[in-house]
Amino acid sequence: MPQTASTPPVKPPTPRQRARARTIEDIVRLGREHLALHGAAALSLRAVARDLGVVSSAVYRYVENREELLTLLLIDAYNELGDEVDAAVAALPAADFAGQFRALGVAVRRWALREPARYGLLFGSPVPGYRAPVERTTGPGTRVVYALVALLDGAYRAGHLAAPGGHATVAAPLAADLERIRSQMGLAVPDPLLARGALVWTSLFGAISFEVFGQYGAGTFAAADELFAHHLAVLGDLAGLRPAGRRAG
Repeated sequence: MPQTASTPPVKPPTPRQRARARTIEDIVRLGREHLALHGAAALSLRAVARDLGVVSSAVYRYVENREELLTLLLIDAYNELGDEVDAAVAALPAADFAGQFRALGVAVRRWALREPARYGLLFGSPVPGYRAPVERTTGPGTRVVYALVALLDGAYRAGHLAAPGGHATVAAPLAADLERIRSQMGLAVPDPLLARGALVWTSLFGAISFEVFGQYGAGTFAAADELFAHHLAVLGDLAGLRPAGRRAG
C-alpha cells in the first residue's frame, strides 16, 4: 500500500524562544499600562524599557520601534475583545439569535468601559504618524463584525431574520459591494438585510463610543445601562431579529 505523508511533530519552543515570548508579553503589558496613563500619542518605548528595568537599546531587540509597540497593542486589544465577544455569544443557545446579538453588544460595551484607553486606540482618533499594517491587524480587527455578520446570516438561514419594511432600495454600486462581501464570507443573507446589518454595526459602536468618550454630556443619562439595553432592543428590531422559537413571518 502507498505510504501517506504524516505531519511532522511540532517542536516545542526552546528556552530562548520562551524567554523572548515572556519579554514581549511584559513589554505589551507595560505598554497597556502606559497607554492607560498617558494615551497613545504619548506612548514611549524608552519609558516602557525603563519600567521593564532594561536600557532602551535592549528593548529594541524585542520591539523594533514605537510603531511596532502600537501594532502589538492593537492586536492584543482586538483579540481580547474578540475572545470576550465569542465567549458571550457561545454561551447562548444556537437558535437564540436575538439573545446572541444582545450578548455580543453587552460584551463589547463591558470591555470598552473596562478598557477605555484600549477601546480609544481601536476606535478613537488615529494616532498621529502611525499607520496600522493591514496584513497584521485586519484579521484581529474584524473579529467582532465577522461575529455579528455570521450571527445575522445564521438567523436568516434559520428563518429568524425578518425582511425589512419600508421602500428603501439598494443602489447598484452598493449591491456590488454587498455581493463581494457575501461571496468573500460565504453568506446567504440578501442585500437589504446585509445593508441593515452595516447600519446595526455602526450604530452599536456609535452608542458605545458616545458613552466611553463622554459625548452624551455629564449627567444627561443617569440610567446608562437601561439606555444601552434600549439601544440593543431597537437595533435588534432594526436587524430583523426575532426571539428564539419564533420564525420570521
